[in-house]
Amino acid sequence: MENWSVEQVCNWLKQRNLGELVPKFREEEVSGAALLALNDRMVQQLVKKIGHQAVLMDLIKKYQQQKSGLESLTYCCETASQKFPEAISGKNLKSFFARYKTLQWTSSYALPDFPYDVKCILAEKKCPDHSMRIRIIEFLQADMTKYLEGSLYPNSQQYNVVVNALLQAYPFLDEDGNGFLLWKRALKDRFKYVRRPIEDDEQVLRNKCKFGHRRGQTRKSKFAENKLDDVQGQVQEEPAHLKGSTMDLHIKWLNQEYMKTQRNWEEVDNRMNVTIEIRRKMISNKAPLKDILRLFPFLRCPYQLFREFQLLTHMDIYKKTVEILEIYSENILSLYVVKNNPINIMLQENLKQHTEEDVLKYMKMTAACLLLPEVFGDDSSLFAAVNEEVKAVTPVLEVKNPFNVTSCEFALYIEREELAQLDDCTVALAALVAAFHVFDIPCPKRIHRTLNFLESLVFEVRNPASLP
Repeated sequence: MENWSVEQVCNWLKQRNLGELVPKFREEEVSGAALLALNDRMVQQLVKKIGHQAVLMDLIKKYQQQKSGLESLTYCCETASQKFPEAISGKNLKSFFARYKTLQWTSSYALPDFPYDVKCILAEKKCPDHSMRIRIIEFLQADMTKYLEGSLYPNSQQYNVVVNALLQAYPFLDEDGNGFLLWKRALKDRFKYVRRPIEDDEQVLRNKCKFGHRRGQTRKSKFAENKLDDVQGQVQEEPAHLKGSTMDLHIKWLNQEYMKTQRNWEEVDNRMNVTIEIRRKMISNKAPLKDILRLFPFLRCPYQLFREFQLLTHMDIYKKTVEILEIYSENILSLYVVKNNPINIMLQENLKQHTEEDVLKYMKMTAACLLLPEVFGDDSSLFAAVNEEVKAVTPVLEVKNPFNVTSCEFALYIEREELAQLDDCTVALAALVAAFHVFDIPCPKRIHRTLNFLESLVFEVRNPASLP
């Protein structure tokens, strides 16, 4: 990319649905080297739309990370081969090149040659029916397995690459902007379906034991039995399919530990892993929230709430939320729609009383967080109650004295009852989004646009929702 001409950069933008930026990039003569040298301020001057700014910076960041990863691996390979020739042989060689293979895989992936009937449907730009979707997913799964040299465990990045390639080639498959998540979920389910009947694959057995997928497993062959015994000797966690009395012991221990001031967090993590199956069953069967929290009180802790979200989605929601607020806070506060909002007026008054850069940044991020529903024209009472009583039944934030550095308070409420006390606006916003997913609560229509904006950024959707 460093050696690209201005025209090559423009073609690259068109391929990534950023064709609107081409005239400006030509005018400013942005070559490949100049593109990689852009900083946040330059991007804001070149690109007016916030959504395009975020996509462009993300693409540049990913390219730089990939480049630095390849360079560091090349250097390490050369150094290791010169100084320690014995260190890069056998098993060490396999692990040494694992990251390099991932980078190589993602940069070289191309969609498979679909069968004739699938090609016809896609050529007509028709949304495929259920059976045709299954055929597309089957071919993608088989193709990914070839790229993965027979492995049945793609990582999240590899799923993202394949689904992005599909939606870039056939944009009409991205229905209502939610196509990315739907196709990714279907592809992951297909891999689960393929893995289910396999007994003798070592990696499948290791992962089944690690994550507790023992139910329905039959040891048909002596080879599978021996492999499973070997894996059990390496993994300390207990399987999720346990007898009732054993499960009761885990739940009882969690409740007793929750009452302590000094908690064994490592053991808490292990026991939450062991009990996740019964917890997810209760939530999917719409068990009362009080019953779920009574058995699993650690879901009241933001850390465990984020951890549960990561187990379900493989996304670090707290890290993503920090990035969102840092990127968008200034843009949100500059919008005309929030100019005369009471929260913005309160912010401007409090900004005059402080000079510390960190305090000013924190106050702006807090205001941006609370103003999000106003930006999208949503009902702010379903998002946060600022210095007011919580009235919403769905997850909502209670915020007191948001710009008072010494006395501001954040709390997450569900069904008008306090679930957790939160440290700041980033933890609060992350907890709000996580609660909808962890407790499987439908999003109210009057707050849908705000949460859709946040989720599209958290889940790294190809075309994230943008600010109005």
